[in-house]
Amino acid sequence: MRFFLEQSCPRRSSLAIVLMLLLSTVPLFAREKSKKEEYGLGYSTEVPGPEPEVLQALQEVVNNGIIEGSKEYSKDKYIEKAAAADSSPLFPQWTGSGKVLYKVRTKVLSPTNFKDSNDEGTLAVRYILQSKTPDKSILRIDAVFVEDFRHIVHASNGSVESAEYKDIQDHLESIQLKKKEAAEGEKRRQEELAKQSLEQKRQQEQAAELASAQTSTESLEQHVQNLRHQLERVVKSPGADLKSAPFHSATNLKSLQPGAEVLVLITSTYWYGVETEDGQHGWISRGQLEPLP
Repeated sequence: MRFFLEQSCPRRSSLAIVLMLLLSTVPLFAREKSKKEEYGLGYSTEVPGPEPEVLQALQEVVNNGIIEGSKEYSKDKYIEKAAAADSSPLFPQWTGSGKVLYKVRTKVLSPTNFKDSNDEGTLAVRYILQSKTPDKSILRIDAVFVEDFRHIVHASNGSVESAEYKDIQDHLESIQLKKKEAAEGEKRRQEELAKQSLEQKRQQEQAAELASAQTSTESLEQHVQNLRHQLERVVKSPGADLKSAPFHSATNLKSLQPGAEVLVLITSTYWYGVETEDGQHGWISRGQLEPLP
């Protein structure tokens, strides 16, 4: 008997240890199973973008005709033939703030990533967009599948919501990139316009300076002409003698015909010192000359 007890005790100890190990692992398995089966929580996140930009990205996704994160058959990438909707009876009426959009696919067969989904029914996705700050928004996404015949509601495990958000995020980044490129393009355009404006102004200033210089030159020439006209004289009839000095007994240098033009260089009481058209200098009595007409 003692031998039996001595032999059986180690066996009982080993069995107890195995049972303890098994019991200690049960909560871990339970926790892992519970974690994998967190259905119906939806998806809510802060989006780095103003509400109008996020709304634009959201509308593009709502109207793209597909539902990401689920499929009917293994070969599919997503669920097709979805349509945008203003409301869905699969969700309670939203009474909070923000904008609410829906995307619905009817006659979908047992979509994946919905708890115990079976049979044919309707898959609906609801998007709630709220403004948080001028540069940030809050977006909530919920997805549900309801069988047509038994009206059983199947909650999502979050795959649809997270995949749809990823699609929205991609569209938002594209919108923001285009906006940035447009802003940079507009900046370059404004810089080019400013450059052209400066060049045009420079050309206008140069033209004005040239015009002013031309005007000044013309004015000077006109002034010279006016002065010359004032100093020019015409020999009266019957003509006059060009003297070498301003007195009558001076030597005659040449005789000038009536109408001959001379330029007055020197004036005195009775005589003009003149230059003839051929460049000869001499003196003519003032009474023998008259101004040009």
